[in-house]
Amino acid sequence: MEVTIVGAGLAGCELAYQLAEIGFKVKLYEKKNVNKNEIQSLNTFAELVCSNTFRSKSTQNAVGILKEELRLLNSFILDCAYKTAIPADDALAVDRVLFSQLVDKTIREHKNIEVVEEELKYIDEKKLTVITCGPLVSEEFKTEINRVIGNQKLFYLDASAPILTKESIDFNQVYFKSRHGDDNSYICIPLNQEEFEEFHNKLITGSTVKLKEFEKEIFFKGCQPIEQIAVMGKKALLNGPLSPNNLENNNQKSYAVIQLRRDDALEQLYNMVGFQTNLTWTEQKRIFSSLKGLQNAHFVRYGVMHKNNFINSPKILNKKLQVMRKKNIYFAGQITGVEGYIESFASSFIVFFALKALKENRKFIPFPKETILGSLINYITNEKIKKLKPMKANMGIIEVHNDKFQNKMQKNEYIFKQSLENIKVYLKKIN
Repeated sequence: MEVTIVGAGLAGCELAYQLAEIGFKVKLYEKKNVNKNEIQSLNTFAELVCSNTFRSKSTQNAVGILKEELRLLNSFILDCAYKTAIPADDALAVDRVLFSQLVDKTIREHKNIEVVEEELKYIDEKKLTVITCGPLVSEEFKTEINRVIGNQKLFYLDASAPILTKESIDFNQVYFKSRHGDDNSYICIPLNQEEFEEFHNKLITGSTVKLKEFEKEIFFKGCQPIEQIAVMGKKALLNGPLSPNNLENNNQKSYAVIQLRRDDALEQLYNMVGFQTNLTWTEQKRIFSSLKGLQNAHFVRYGVMHKNNFINSPKILNKKLQVMRKKNIYFAGQITGVEGYIESFASSFIVFFALKALKENRKFIPFPKETILGSLINYITNEKIKKLKPMKANMGIIEVHNDKFQNKMQKNEYIFKQSLENIKVYLKKIN
């Protein structure tokens, strides 16, 4: 069978690889080497443009459990992430260049994948097609998507954090410490109360890039700009990206702490954790360079904000992530309304199982709701939701057949075991 995939991001590459492995002839369209969008810089596939971390590995939270689910599914992207991982406490962080290069090389060398480096202009509804183009869709292709699904698109504003060089940091004023372990992989900038108050004031009074008149300020909660968090109040910062918890320096606790996380394998670059921003570049230089140790910081990339498009999946897609009434068209990735790197490529497995069933001429079995992935897909395709809001993996939406737990840790452990057991049963059924 032949399938066209539009977009060589995380979801597109995961799906292309998995389908190619079971004999599909895949035609993968990617336009970035012809015309990059405003936040792309690499020429290789699966570029991580916001953060370099796939978040926590702990099975005490939903995204950690989702990683273990993906291990059972033999995720290609997750495997690439572990092969290019760099120290980051309990998080799975990668060297984003090496990661992208590894994904790109594997995809291009696969015998069943043909890479077409141009933008697909027309979606042929007679051909099996999966749209995994991510949230930054060109205006031309956005129009083409609307032709196929109707005018149901939504959007929210997303932002990324600044990256600076390690050699430009003054280490006489900062220290290494990790919040959850002893690998000391984060650089910590301590602030006393007076310094924090001054920094907070700079954030709420700093000049930001003006939004276009037609853009409403709809921010996804997980990627709110640091200045927006500051406007919410000082406690929002202290309970969020500036929390001092477990970041003591020589047993001395600071009033607030800012963390920097490694961004590459050579340990030459660091990004400011939780500092997505829409401040102007001039203001970023002024405000962030006022912090301890960053007086002479060299920023290789300033934070930027961009509009992310996603479809209103409950009105458009069924449980296969297939467009209702258009059986050859599927969607996967962040454009469906899932939010986060892990969630984006995890969603492609639903389309993989649907197309695998089609190839084997058997009925598709929905992914179990008792798993993190299944609960996420169930959420974004829930017909009772009138207006979809982007959703990350979380414990709050998973179906749990037990309500007797002594504490949250016990409940999370139950969900972890429940998820893996259900996936194992599911894989036996479809095989």
